[in-house]
Amino acid sequence: MALPFWLTKLLVRTRIAGFTRRGKRLTNGGGAFLRYYSDRVLTAPVEELLDPAFAPDPCGPDVFDLNLAAPRSESGVSLGRFNAERRGNPPPHGLPELRTAIAERYRRDGRNVNPETDLLVTHGATGATTAAIEAFVNPGDRVVLFDPCSPLFALAAKSRRARLRWIASWTEDGRTRYLANAFEKAMRGAKLLILSDPVNPTGGCLAEDDLDHIAWIAAAYDVLVLADESFAKFRFASGGKSLALLPGAEKRVLTTGSLTQEFGLGALRVGWLAGSRHLVQACKLTQNLSAPFVPAVCQQAAARILAEPDTEFSSQLDRLKGKRDYTLDRVRAMGLEADVPTGGLFVWVPVVGLGMSGRAFAERLYREERVQVGPGCAFGPSGDGHVRISIAGDEGRLRAGLSRMAAFVERLKNPGVAVPSEPHTPEANAEDVGVESKPEPVEVAKPTFSRV
Repeated sequence: MALPFWLTKLLVRTRIAGFTRRGKRLTNGGGAFLRYYSDRVLTAPVEELLDPAFAPDPCGPDVFDLNLAAPRSESGVSLGRFNAERRGNPPPHGLPELRTAIAERYRRDGRNVNPETDLLVTHGATGATTAAIEAFVNPGDRVVLFDPCSPLFALAAKSRRARLRWIASWTEDGRTRYLANAFEKAMRGAKLLILSDPVNPTGGCLAEDDLDHIAWIAAAYDVLVLADESFAKFRFASGGKSLALLPGAEKRVLTTGSLTQEFGLGALRVGWLAGSRHLVQACKLTQNLSAPFVPAVCQQAAARILAEPDTEFSSQLDRLKGKRDYTLDRVRAMGLEADVPTGGLFVWVPVVGLGMSGRAFAERLYREERVQVGPGCAFGPSGDGHVRISIAGDEGRLRAGLSRMAAFVERLKNPGVAVPSEPHTPEANAEDVGVESKPEPVEVAKPTFSRV
């Protein structure tokens, strides 16, 4: 017989629920972790979700499957031609070969992750973040964010009606800095801390002593940590360490990753979440309720990509560093003083000195020059006077876009002087830089705000 919800919450608060059969089944044997679980997980129909009668495991080739949900068409235009479709739906938590490839990737970095219990394949890093927040955050819970940070973090937390606590941060010699006292105060009574390292959008990296401080405070106040490691490989200086490798992190740190940033394969929409099986279990349940079954063909492609050695990455990193240095030189030549990012794919540029907000700058630049940058207001309270420039794209288009931006900034500084953009004529250099000739300015929609 189902217990009243008030009684369930009482049993969780008193730690009694962890000793019950349902509590152990819900947490995969870790009853002490129930205190982190959100109301949505506590009220989930866990018996049905874990019952093969409701969610059967995929059949192997030696099984005659008479329980198919849809026909497997063999027509010439059908996806049935793909091997992935012949296997049917993948397991809800991901194909075994993909989870093995992810676990092996972590092993090479010095982290032991059980592919059977400690990994969840998701619909990109967005899916991983959403699954974690749905699993652990209730309306009114406090979620701590560094300011600025990825718009995804705040949007996902707000979707659960969480109360956000922003921690002011800045970049100093490539290092992300924050006030220790302010951080400790914000962590008191919080449920979840979300961060990325390197930081999106500033490109600053957390030093090891800062990571130690973050882990220590999170343990002291019993706060879960969700660490986005999508940009972890993009460090222009040696060093860097995963928060998940620190002592005690296995009890409270979840990490996310994806194929979008490192491999440029956002169209596959494959990401993952890694951590203690008792925490991952709750995320599996929330994903099963909302967005299970990452397409098998995408998972197969991801497994192959992750299993192959990436011998070109070091040269790719060198090229990105060159584009970062070029972008900084061009931006500073415009009179805009940007901090040097030591990681990531972005340059965080202050534009408040031009007498306008980051949103106004981005909208006018897009409208007048057909160049899109990220309005800083999307990244947190401190971002209003900034824009984010990505160095991830084609070098020719980066150069052309910065040239148009330079002309735009010059016009802002000298409104009475006509400053032509590059190329000067519709035909000039269009072939060299790989961009289409510049159209006449027209009224267009406002630039989109990236969740990344």
